[in-house]
Amino acid sequence: MATLTELNSSPPEESLEESSPLPPDIASLQLSPTPPEPSEDPTDPVTISSAAPPHRSHDPRCNLKRSDPFQFGSRYLLEEDNVFEFNAWDHVETDDVYKLYAEEQYAKQREAPVSEFDHSRFPPPIKNLFEKSRGLRETQKERFNADPAKWWNQFYKNNTANFFKNRKWLQQEFPVLSSVTQVDSPPAVLLEVGAGAGNTAFPILAHNNNPNLKIHACDFSKKAVELIRTNELYDKSPIQADVWDVAAEELPPGLEEASVDLVLMIFIFSALSPTQWRQAVRNIHRVLKPGGEVLFRDYGRGDLAQVRFKKGRYMEENFYVRGDGTRVYFFEEDELARIWTGQSTDGDSRTHNQVESDGTTEDISSPPRSNTPPPHHFEVVDLGVDRRLLVNRQKKLKMYRCWLQGRFRKPTEVLSMIDGYAPNAE
Repeated sequence: MATLTELNSSPPEESLEESSPLPPDIASLQLSPTPPEPSEDPTDPVTISSAAPPHRSHDPRCNLKRSDPFQFGSRYLLEEDNVFEFNAWDHVETDDVYKLYAEEQYAKQREAPVSEFDHSRFPPPIKNLFEKSRGLRETQKERFNADPAKWWNQFYKNNTANFFKNRKWLQQEFPVLSSVTQVDSPPAVLLEVGAGAGNTAFPILAHNNNPNLKIHACDFSKKAVELIRTNELYDKSPIQADVWDVAAEELPPGLEEASVDLVLMIFIFSALSPTQWRQAVRNIHRVLKPGGEVLFRDYGRGDLAQVRFKKGRYMEENFYVRGDGTRVYFFEEDELARIWTGQSTDGDSRTHNQVESDGTTEDISSPPRSNTPPPHHFEVVDLGVDRRLLVNRQKKLKMYRCWLQGRFRKPTEVLSMIDGYAPNAE
């Protein structure tokens, strides 16, 4: 099994932010009895019985890659297994104890949301004066939502390029990235949204043999773009880094409508406010060629990073602000499908019921679908939930992680009517 080794070391966009400790019954497990060690004698019965399939073997020669990226591994945790034998297990559903703990945490988070008034910005006398004047009130929500780039600039200012791990696993998860980098591949344009410090773009370039591959690495943090441009590997011939907000009105610098073959969105959509989703999807639809695809990976609801948020971080259901001021949303599978197929608009894309601050629920199910597809819709090629149990074998801790991974394709049939151009004849 090919594991995402970077996940075990918690890179910044996938780390457990502002978290509270797990209770003992969640954090620890009883170890199974240690099995006898096989000897070097191949006829030894223990040695023979210890033969394991490649994905259950500790032999690095057996660390085989998956053939289907959306299989998400095949190391299944069985009842008789020692959970601490490996660093990670695949397709592990959360147990009832964890589910109860998670729901209790969500309730506490809703009871103590982000403060309505930004007390931190003023000394007490001025703070009291401002609190009495509604016209001068500024909520914490407004502060974090008004200029999200400010907080990401600070994040990248505080963390140098060496802080970020390269995403070497992307070509395994999205084989098309290997295809477009072959020497005999046709010309291709790849747009990465939320490029950060270049930890996706540069590993792709390192494996690239296609002289006609162009990467546009965009981020709305100017500090992140500076990190890419000052990297010793940066060469404007194969890669161009620019500041761009995916939820803005304009397209990325140097790109026109229907000019991109692939769009990479890795842990970026979750940084947007739900009110920005529609414009972001519209921009991606505009810039992609007919038949072009979005390669997507982001946080799923129930991920330990969500469950462990402390009080004062809850903005709205599934949407939080970290201690450094950056925002994060945790998605559900059917929610993402509705967003990208255009069956929901801002505010009605939430799955099941919307939870109000007082704990009550309001049904906000999407309206009946029309036979006419919306103008900026995508087809869902693949969409899956990657559930993984990561364990700290030294501290005997277990951590339930949950990510969503998908491929969304821009259709070819309706574009000539909607966007004013016909699909390429080829």
